[in-house]
Amino acid sequence: MLDIVIVNWNAGPQLYECVESVLAHDEGQVARIIVVDNDSRDGSADLLKGLSRVQVLHAGDNLGFAAACNVGAAKCFSPYLLFLNPDTRIEAGSLQRPLTFMERSENAGVAICGIQLVDEQNAVSRTCARFPTLRRLSASALGLNKLPGFRGVGMGMSNWDHESSRRVDQVMGAFFLIRRVVFNATGGFDERFFVYFEEVDLSRRATLAGWDSWYLADAQAFHAGGGTSRQVKARRLFYSLRSRLLYGFKHFPTWQAWVLVALTGLVEPLTRTAWCLIRKDMTGVRNTWAAYRMLWSGMGQIVHGEGRFKA
Repeated sequence: MLDIVIVNWNAGPQLYECVESVLAHDEGQVARIIVVDNDSRDGSADLLKGLSRVQVLHAGDNLGFAAACNVGAAKCFSPYLLFLNPDTRIEAGSLQRPLTFMERSENAGVAICGIQLVDEQNAVSRTCARFPTLRRLSASALGLNKLPGFRGVGMGMSNWDHESSRRVDQVMGAFFLIRRVVFNATGGFDERFFVYFEEVDLSRRATLAGWDSWYLADAQAFHAGGGTSRQVKARRLFYSLRSRLLYGFKHFPTWQAWVLVALTGLVEPLTRTAWCLIRKDMTGVRNTWAAYRMLWSGMGQIVHGEGRFKA
């Protein structure tokens, strides 16, 4: 059995479609669906009234993804937790196959499992990634991973077609199945990550504790990608950059974390601007500099690893 936690922030009809897909394809695996609503103003959570096994928790504020996931997980009691994005839709086998995989005795050391995610064009998304290192994050900051022949130097495993099952460093948080005993033992998501890198950090801590993560290609779900963060592109970039630096100060040697700060804070705004200008994307230029103004204003909190920050 598993419990499903969905964090909602103005997801619109996607939230109802996600929950409905779970109920339609549940083959007796789902005990409860906990929806944590981060102070949505679009009425999306109201659409779930009357659905069986669905509990909506109103946070009263936008707690961020990590904190809201922890709130939902505290209400769960099944052996497995599935953290599911509201812009996903479950299909036949999406739940049963990864659960069967996790229950096999030979997979007792697997803590986290993800499945194949497809987009609107039914193309398989490159969702798995390597753990961040200074070299990999520097490649992203310098824009090297956007150059032909260098796409494999960053975190993303874009040079792998995701058509086979294998052990990976991390699976995407859009469909993140984890043993509840591991989630509890690792302390859940680090709430300093408002959004982005929270599943990377948790996967890293699980690995350090001796657990594995697996990607399954024989189970599939739909994932729109971008989710509700599409609505706030500058804010989305800010949180991504902020979470990257928080991860660096948490997991890297201090000198590497400061190198990452220099590259991210001083070099990357220029490389991002250059790529936007090449594409003649002036909106992208404005969003880039809006995000960096937020990043620079909150840099003191970031380097000290302080708590949740809302721009």
